[in-house]
Amino acid sequence: MSLLRFICRLTALTVWVVLGLCAITLLHPFIGGRGRGWTKRHWSRVLLVLCGIQTTRNGSPLTSGPVLFVSNHVSWLDIFLLNAVRPTVFVAKSEIRRWPVLGWLVAGADTIFIERASRHAVHKVALAMQERFTAAQAVGLFPEGTTSPGYDLLPFYANLFEPARKAHTAIQPVALIFYHHGRRSDFAAFVGEQSLAHNLWQVLGATGITVEVEFLAPVWEPDGNDAPPRAELGHAARQAIQNVLARRN
Repeated sequence: MSLLRFICRLTALTVWVVLGLCAITLLHPFIGGRGRGWTKRHWSRVLLVLCGIQTTRNGSPLTSGPVLFVSNHVSWLDIFLLNAVRPTVFVAKSEIRRWPVLGWLVAGADTIFIERASRHAVHKVALAMQERFTAAQAVGLFPEGTTSPGYDLLPFYANLFEPARKAHTAIQPVALIFYHHGRRSDFAAFVGEQSLAHNLWQVLGATGITVEVEFLAPVWEPDGNDAPPRAELGHAARQAIQNVLARRN
C-alpha cells in the first residue's frame, strides 16, 4: 500500500467523477442514446485506468440488440467493468443510491434501483427492464443479490430473468475473475461489513489488481420458440459462471 499512490489516484478519480456528473447533467439530455452510450463506455474505461485496474476480456459479448448480462458480483468495480465493454443499464439495490458521490453517478447512469423491502419492487423493476429491452439496450443483473469474495457463487434469484424471457431477449452470462499480483484473490472484493471508504483505500493504494471479464455463450437467444422457465434459465446461467470460476481456482 502507498499513501502517495492512494492520494494521487483518489484526486484523479474525484476529478473524473465530477466530470462524469457534469456530463450527465449538461450533455446527456442533448446527445441522444448513442452519444450517452459512447460517453458511458469511454468514461468507464478511463475510470478503471485511474483506479489502477488492469482488465483482460475473453469471449464474444453481444454488442447489439437487447441483452440481459448476468454476472457474479464481487465489487463496486463490476458495473464499470461491464460498461467498459458495452453501455449497460444495471439493476442495483436502492442502498447504492445513498453512497456518497458514486451513488449520484450510478443513479445518473440510468440505473434501475430495486427497493427490496417493497412488495411491488420486482414488478416495478420488471417493467423498467422491459422498457430497456424494447429500446434494444443491454441490462446488467447480479442475481446473487449481494457481493461475494469471488471464488464461488451464492444462490441466484431468478425472478428478474422473467422480463428478459417475456421480451424474447438474449441472456448472456459473464464471469468476473479477480487477481492480485497474478493470483486469484479477494483483495478487491467489497464484502461483509467493509465500508466503501475502506475498500477505496485498499483498491486505490494497491498495485497488481487484474480482472478477467469472460463473456460466455448465451444460455438463451430468440429463436422463434418460447424461452425455458426462469428457474431453468437461472440455473443454466449460474452453472456456466460456476464452471469458469472453478476452472480458475
